Amino acid sequence: MPTRRVPQLAAATATASALITLGAAPPAHASALHLVQPGESIQQAVDAAAPGDTVQLLPGTYRGSVRITSSGLTLRGAGPNTVITQDPADTGACATAGHGICVAGAEGARLTGVRVELLTVSGFRKNGLNASETDGMTVRGVRALGNGQQGISQEKSVRGSFTGNEAADNGQSGIFLANTVDNEGGAIDTEGAVISRNMLSGNRIGVTIRRARNLSIDRNIVHGNCGGVFVVGDEGVPRAGALTVSRNTVTENNKYCPPNPRLDAIQGTGILLTGAEDTLVTGNTVRDNVGASSMSGGIVLFRSVVGVPNTRITVSDNHVDGNSPADLADRDTGTANVFSRNHCAVSEPAGHC
Repeated sequence: MPTRRVPQLAAATATASALITLGAAPPAHASALHLVQPGESIQQAVDAAAPGDTVQLLPGTYRGSVRITSSGLTLRGAGPNTVITQDPADTGACATAGHGICVAGAEGARLTGVRVELLTVSGFRKNGLNASETDGMTVRGVRALGNGQQGISQEKSVRGSFTGNEAADNGQSGIFLANTVDNEGGAIDTEGAVISRNMLSGNRIGVTIRRARNLSIDRNIVHGNCGGVFVVGDEGVPRAGALTVSRNTVTENNKYCPPNPRLDAIQGTGILLTGAEDTLVTGNTVRDNVGASSMSGGIVLFRSVVGVPNTRITVSDNHVDGNSPADLADRDTGTANVFSRNHCAVSEPAGHC
């Protein structure tokens, strides 16, 4: 498939001429638009693109995985009708790993400024979008539907932005941020990652933060999962936390997910913190999360599976009602955790409402 390379900046030639006139060297590369239509290879266009280029997908269905290994690249669809789905014949590295879109940096050589936006990635064995070792990656307007593990996953990365996405019916989390799932270790400082204005439904967990710090989870709609928002830490140092969970609407996360060797069944959990520190949970609406799991309830502080307590958690100014067995539940042994000015009916122990 020949790549159609169209300059993105109409003034690029004029700008270069002006620079030459002024005695300055012209830019080494003017960003370009690579158009791809159904039946053509996205991977071929990505491989032909230079940093700063955009690979633009026209509406339609594209079969096969995509692996991005260049900084500054934008992979953009035309909206939800631009669909990337699996191709059993695909033998590329990303497809072999079971993912739909891979953004693959390396230790000491993070990819910077990659953007993935305005498309659907669906039906992959593992993650819809799998990113590792990135800096400043943006995922916007992506629909991650029916993937076997995570809808949108990022590990070992900083300054990520995940806004306006929809993640539904994925086998694990809708959005998953972590240091790594393959090795033990302390929490990564995400340097201000943002998870905002996403719609997360029908997953095992809407948002999971695992061994990560310094980020915000803000104004998401989290509905109909087994669990809503999970902040998960352990004995690793630095600890998970130093983050804010604010202004989210977390309702009816009452789907049942069976237990596994490490964890009890999940059902009816709104916002759960386990093994975390220095976290603010504020301004959230958490309603009608009902279940019989040890983690069930509206906003729950829960013991870590390795026995590490939460500490210095502030739960304030949340509207929490209709949750069962409790709206607010402190089932932990941690200290310096504060519950204040929450609107709720039932707490464990009594007195937190």
